[in-house]
Amino acid sequence: MLDKVDLSCKMPKKRFKRIMPILESRLFEVQKASWDARLPVIILFEGWDAAGKGTSIQKMTGPLDPRGYKLYPIRAARTYEKKRPWLWRFWLKLPARGEWAIFDRSWYGRVLVERVENLIPESEWRRAYRDIVDFERTLADDGHLILKFFLHISKQEQKRRFNKLSKDPLTAWHVTDEDWEHHYRYDDWLVAYEEAFERTETEWAPWTIVEATDRRFTWVKIFKTVITALEERLGWPSVELPEDQEAMEAEADFTEEEETLNGLIEPAAEATEEFDSIDDE
Repeated sequence: MLDKVDLSCKMPKKRFKRIMPILESRLFEVQKASWDARLPVIILFEGWDAAGKGTSIQKMTGPLDPRGYKLYPIRAARTYEKKRPWLWRFWLKLPARGEWAIFDRSWYGRVLVERVENLIPESEWRRAYRDIVDFERTLADDGHLILKFFLHISKQEQKRRFNKLSKDPLTAWHVTDEDWEHHYRYDDWLVAYEEAFERTETEWAPWTIVEATDRRFTWVKIFKTVITALEERLGWPSVELPEDQEAMEAEADFTEEEETLNGLIEPAAEATEEFDSIDDE
């Protein structure tokens, strides 16, 4: 799956500046509408180290009403959490009716980091696929809207970002020895990601793979996906963006021009037929 993703996707700066204010305004509107409709929303972010999960979450939450969402950065389970069923700590973080719960990493750590780093037996992380699908199906049946994002970058791009962060004293602390270890095992992580997508892709909790090489493209795709999903659930019409309007106008102009040309061609064709019939006589 990931090997077919086009990581060269980019968003021109001018187009980004035109459409982003519209998307930000619409995101606030659908958040308010989901509150009024008492629709619980779960948005989770997974992805490579340095793919931009944190900055994307920061960008997405900027226009939101802070009273309507909660953000959960997920780390390793604590000692008392390990004494309970592994999904217990996530049940405690589910959103109330009308609220949004945003997860910076999630329950997928069970089949990702815990698998790759051999933190649990293979039988446990394999059983976790079924646990996750059942968990998300239960939430969906209860009315939750579930959106799952994976931010994808290449191994070369990850290395470039690590080097750039490491050279700046203000950001060097972001890159740890563990991050470099993950980078060297990129292929192992790739296998784990691919299987996770294959085993947990469902109609009620679909994955959205985000081409994260260009941050402007990344942010626009995330905003559009969230907005579209909420518009469909709320029964709202889709928001029109300047690029959509330009495309419609261009198509209308093309259709009008094509009709004009057809109008000129048809009489010419009739005249040709008349001359052909005269020649036949």
